[in-house]
Amino acid sequence: MAVEHSAGALAGKVALVTGAGRGIGRAIAQRLARDGALVGVHYGHSETAALEAVVEIRAEGGRAFALGARLGVPGDAEAVFAAFDAGVRGEGEAGAPGAPGGLDGRGERGERGERGERGEPSEADARGVGGVRGVLDILVNNAGVSGSGPVGRATPEVFDRMMAVNAKAPFFLVQQALPRMRDGGRVINVSSLASRRAFPESLAYAMSKGALDTMTLCLAKELAGRGITVNAIGPGFIETDMNARRRETPQDRAALAARSAFGRIGSPADVADVVAFLASDDARWITGQYLDVSGGTDL
Repeated sequence: MAVEHSAGALAGKVALVTGAGRGIGRAIAQRLARDGALVGVHYGHSETAALEAVVEIRAEGGRAFALGARLGVPGDAEAVFAAFDAGVRGEGEAGAPGAPGGLDGRGERGERGERGERGEPSEADARGVGGVRGVLDILVNNAGVSGSGPVGRATPEVFDRMMAVNAKAPFFLVQQALPRMRDGGRVINVSSLASRRAFPESLAYAMSKGALDTMTLCLAKELAGRGITVNAIGPGFIETDMNARRRETPQDRAALAARSAFGRIGSPADVADVVAFLASDDARWITGQYLDVSGGTDL
């Protein structure tokens, strides 16, 4: 049976979740769609996984489209939003809520509208399509890379990759998002417990997440006048592909679980539910905050 979405807390909202084909990002996209948002499911490499996520969302009565663009390369933010804009228009052209935004789920139908000199949406874009007012309400900077190693093993290439994907890309994604974002919008950055704990085994990764936390704080003050909240969440050990190597044996799993006050490894849904709260109107008085979503790790 399809789940009813029209009366959800995010009905009429438009969201973009980066790195949403798998793991935490996929769970976030599914939860926001369940709450009524139209969700852009971004992927960098895992196209098949992203399209599967879109199919699952639509099977539950939600609205979503996939969009692909690599992060950490020149022009990445512009490429993401070119695909995002096309996807939103594709959903409008497809007609009723829940209908596919294009034959293959990518939301690539339709030509790009006229753009301003700085890439702002045209007046027609801003009016909205397919019953969805505006262009963007929620940006979740979830995509990231890890595995940088301790300082003695670091290389300039790995360091630059960490910073490019985990810090630079979110910075310029926000820059591209703001002309499209309606007042009262939400920016939610997926940081890491590594930015608040000593984590020498992945130093460049921890540094990149620390930069994301600083961006969160500064943007919260800058954007408050528009009613836009900006917050970061810091997951602990979550059962995803990214940290699979840390729980390869029963002993490894038990050691990670023991670090949580609840004695278990977190699930992507544990994180997605917190993101859904921050995306909702209930969180309108919360901004500039780092929320520890680690299940009481190392209390």
